[in-house]
Amino acid sequence: MQKLLDGIVKFRKDDFDTHKELFSSLKRQQKPHTLFISCSDSRINPNLITKTLPGELFIIRNIANLVPPYRYTAEYVSTTSAIEYAVLALNVENIIICGHSNCGGCDAGLNLPGLLVSMPHTKKWLELARPAREKVLATMNSEDPEAKEWMMEQFNVIEQLKNLWSYPYIRERVNAGTLQLSGWYYIIETGEVFIYDREEGAFGLANG
Repeated sequence: MQKLLDGIVKFRKDDFDTHKELFSSLKRQQKPHTLFISCSDSRINPNLITKTLPGELFIIRNIANLVPPYRYTAEYVSTTSAIEYAVLALNVENIIICGHSNCGGCDAGLNLPGLLVSMPHTKKWLELARPAREKVLATMNSEDPEAKEWMMEQFNVIEQLKNLWSYPYIRERVNAGTLQLSGWYYIIETGEVFIYDREEGAFGLANG
């Protein structure tokens, strides 16, 4: 706890003072340009990865960066209400689904129903990853656990993009050219980000 308290003091003395005008402009409103949906994993820092400042990203974090399909909006209201607010109230211009390497949530989702017996809520949440799991099992013949892990993490990003498309108000804005969807895959140990190319059906390294 002391480390966190020391961090508060350091932030106020250093970072806050550096960006004092920015924080002043954010006093009454926010105008983020991007909804960033990422995993709750402690190794993922959306602002650090994208070099963005406070006020730029509206961030949703959950286990395995999942998006409930539109038909489940009332069942998983924490995530779906945040998506709704970002698009309809904040008018974000982009939605990014950002998966990552060595994702514990994806690993658990791949190995359902054997895991998480003692965590029923987590198990229910990870049922949303079942379509990605089924695609991995149908596509991959190899028993290599690392290869399955990587495929699961990437297929999961693609499936969540499909789920976003099931939201009528998202489809409407994408078709109107006012909203862009993107799928990212972040490699923790290298810092590389791969972006899904829908036409190619593959992830390519982001290089500016």
